[in-house]
Order: sequence, then C-alpha cells, then structure tokens
Amino acid sequence: MATKKRTKKYKATAAAAPLTAQEKTARYMRGNKAKNTIPELLLRSALWENGLRGYRLHWRKAPGKPDICYPSRRLAIFVHGCFWHRCPHCQPAFPKSNQPFWEEKFRRNQQRDERYKMMYREAGWHQLVIWECQLRDNLDGCITLIRELHRGVPPSWQVAA
Repeated sequence: MATKKRTKKYKATAAAAPLTAQEKTARYMRGNKAKNTIPELLLRSALWENGLRGYRLHWRKAPGKPDICYPSRRLAIFVHGCFWHRCPHCQPAFPKSNQPFWEEKFRRNQQRDERYKMMYREAGWHQLVIWECQLRDNLDGCITLIRELHRGVPPSWQVAA
C-alpha cells in the first residue's frame, strides 16, 4: 500500500524590516575576502596565459603567506587592495564614519606589511607588491616585471628594493 509523502507546512513570514545603515555595512564587510580576490584572480590568469606557472598560492612556509609564491626563485608576490593597504598611487578615500577604528585598522595593516618586507629582506627573498590599481591600469607591465624577476634578479633590482 502506497503511503502519502508528508509535506511540511511553513508559516508565512512577515516582510523583513529594512536594514539599517550599520547592518548594511556589516553585510558588505562580511563579503570581503582575504583569498582569491578579483585582482588576485586576474593576475593569476595572466601569469598562466604567459607561461609563468609553477607558483604556490598562499604558501604557508613563507612569511605572511604571499598571494603568489615561487619558492625555487625565492620570489613572493603580494596583491594589495588599494583600500585596505592605503595605496600610494591612487590614494583611496578614507571612510567618514568611525574614523578612529579605521585609522587604527589601516595603521596595523601598514605595519604588518612593513614587518613582512623586513622578514623577506633578511631571509634573502624578493618581495613584490602589486597594487590593485596597477593591475587595472597596466597588467602587461606587471607581467613583464614578474617575468624578469622570474628569470633572475638583475643587480639594479637590489638598489631599487
């Protein structure tokens, strides 16, 4: 004898109240990612298309887990978002609300970036920071720079770094 499937009956819910500005901001901030961001994916696909393969993603053995790392070449590439790391090229706008929080947040981010820079220098690695706006404006130039560093570091690079 066939039995009837039971179906759940849900209560009709009332329309949700509109979100406050603080709730909207919290929702947007939860959407920010640390890995596989759009600029990072753009650079990785360009590296792949140009034959610069063999990199490691977020390699844990390197300080700061760089976004892209060539361990055999001792080259670490960080793709920095202009807003979060305070890009010196495009100088993004500063948030207008809760300024003490944001000042502290950005200061800590910049201190962490400087700390990693020193760690790489002491370890004999080469660290390359590519900004989100640089990828947007000159992706081919970024790929050319990475290709040259991948081949071998010229003596002039030591002076620039």
